[in-house]
Amino acid sequence: MVAALGAIALLGPLGVAAPIARGEPIDDRFLAALRSQGITYQSPEAAIAAGHLVCTELDRGETEDQVAQDVMNVSNLDPYHAGYFVGASIGAFCRNHEQDS
Repeated sequence: MVAALGAIALLGPLGVAAPIARGEPIDDRFLAALRSQGITYQSPEAAIAAGHLVCTELDRGETEDQVAQDVMNVSNLDPYHAGYFVGASIGAFCRNHEQDS
């Protein structure tokens, strides 16, 4: 996952979290959740794609902690915010993993 998240430029210290209407309410709620915690990203599309990658990695058997570590490895997020990103991704895109939380 590290390479995949890095390839889409998930998060960065110079990212911009500008609200943009996506047409998908779940995407908008996901982006709003990230903004509420001060999590920035280079583009809404990259953040949404990374959120979906969280689901892919969980589907492959990684734990939430492992995925959060992957997020930290490719971003400037601390453990709390990486965990929040994983949780927000689960809540938005892979609710089948909510019981694992």
